[in-house]
Amino acid sequence: MRNFLEKIFELSKRNTSVKIEFIAGVTTFMTMSYIIFVQPVVLSHAGIDFGAGLIATCVGSAIGSVIMALLANYPIALAPGMGENFFFAYTVVGSMGLSWQSALAIVFLSGVLFSILSVVKLREAVIDAMPGCLKNSIATGIGLFITLIGLIQSGIIKINPVSHLPQLGEIHRPEVLLSIFGLLLTSILLARGVRGSILIGILLSTMVAIILGIVKFEGKIISLPEVKEPAFLKLDFSNFFDISFLVAVLVFLYMVLFDTVGTLIGVGQAAGLVGKDGKLPRAERALLSDALGTTFGALLGTSTVTAYIESASGVAVGGRTGLTSIFVAFFFLISLLFFPLVKLIGGGVEIAPDYVLYPITAPALIIVGSMMVRPVVNINWDDYTEAIPAFITMLGIPLTYSIADGIALGFTSYAIVKLFSGRFRDINWIIILLTLIFLARYIFIALK
Repeated sequence: MRNFLEKIFELSKRNTSVKIEFIAGVTTFMTMSYIIFVQPVVLSHAGIDFGAGLIATCVGSAIGSVIMALLANYPIALAPGMGENFFFAYTVVGSMGLSWQSALAIVFLSGVLFSILSVVKLREAVIDAMPGCLKNSIATGIGLFITLIGLIQSGIIKINPVSHLPQLGEIHRPEVLLSIFGLLLTSILLARGVRGSILIGILLSTMVAIILGIVKFEGKIISLPEVKEPAFLKLDFSNFFDISFLVAVLVFLYMVLFDTVGTLIGVGQAAGLVGKDGKLPRAERALLSDALGTTFGALLGTSTVTAYIESASGVAVGGRTGLTSIFVAFFFLISLLFFPLVKLIGGGVEIAPDYVLYPITAPALIIVGSMMVRPVVNINWDDYTEAIPAFITMLGIPLTYSIADGIALGFTSYAIVKLFSGRFRDINWIIILLTLIFLARYIFIALK
């Protein structure tokens, strides 16, 4: 077996071993396993059965990680992406009014397009077309959006039923106090450099919730997921010619493109995989792995499956090959046995009719959101033709409660400000095309 693994993953050449790769796999899984508890909740808000969402999350993550391991031999694990999942549930299904079956079809098509771009090596043109201010502001805006949702799901902020504006929640409620406890605990663990801080925060919050009677432990931990309505192969292409459908495909494609490239560069640098020329070897294979992960994930019933920056934690303890990702995939599959625990943690607490809080998982959303706003420092705030569109984008995403609308506002304002300030040469033709698509969508909505 050792010789087989050596031949497949070139362990000696990468100065690693099966033991080191196993430890790296455990570490990576610990830092990203919060998605097991969060993703089924997000998918359930789109209408996907909780059990079906859990299966799609774990199996999709495992398949994507194995593809990355065998095709690119990188210590990078895959799972449903934070940001893409919220676009899926709250924008495509929530705001645009499409069914979750149509949303899965949209994710599938974005994966197919990503695969084509990876194979024909057009990714550079697509990535270079996006100005830096929009790349960074979109990432920041999504982080703010995830944070806002986390604050609402925790009960720290609630929407006033009369004014429909956000306000401070009922912080005296035990569910809200539990959220605050989980948020502070996870923050302290992260500040102290504890690996798996988010997962530890979730598990300790669960213990406190059981002790306080906020959630009820049924006495069973090991059991396979209960599926009332399967999501496997439930894709619906009937809205293919709807402009909202096509716009959503493009937004998903852009999101996964930049997420993947940023993750590959970041983890590749940490693992010493980037060459002296600044290029990442087998980059096309890694991008194709990500694209295939998204495609298979959609078939299984989950939103975009993409490379996780948390893979850097496994690299930090010595992970250098795809064997790390193989171990991560194994742990995701084993997690399916713990459905009662996942349901207990992610099921939510109904405190009033149609008002459900998620005090155990919501702090994780706030923490992840805070991590995603880092790119704001890369925006050139001295150049108003870049600063203003960036500002509109990053605020437009959470305030419209729509990633697509926030991006549309950013693209449109960027093109107009650049054009009328005499800097039209800064505008790439792809940006012009996407701006026209966004404008056409709004004109279509106005005329309906």
